[in-house]
Amino acid sequence: MRQCKVLVHNKEAGILQETDDRQYIFTYHDGYHGDAVCLAMPVRKEPYYSSFLFPYFFNMLSEGANRELQSCLLHIDENDDFGILMATAQFDTIGAVTVKPIE
Repeated sequence: MRQCKVLVHNKEAGILQETDDRQYIFTYHDGYHGDAVCLAMPVRKEPYYSSFLFPYFFNMLSEGANRELQSCLLHIDENDDFGILMATAQFDTIGAVTVKPIE
């Protein structure tokens, strides 16, 4: 299982996980009362589940030639959405959300 912290306006909001069978789980931290990650995922106690990377996070990824270049430079499989997300969405993203690997 791989997981990363999700921050909204630099405040830790929750955990995004990819299971070994490529299922995705996003859970807000208990007591988090900040802005939602996106309109489709309002703040709640229950986790969100998906069989594909949640659209909001998928849309943070580059496409085409930029994705190929990132994949090559970072030595990450071009089809590894979660790996590319963790490597590229840590700092300079469009919007309030950033993603940090859990070390």
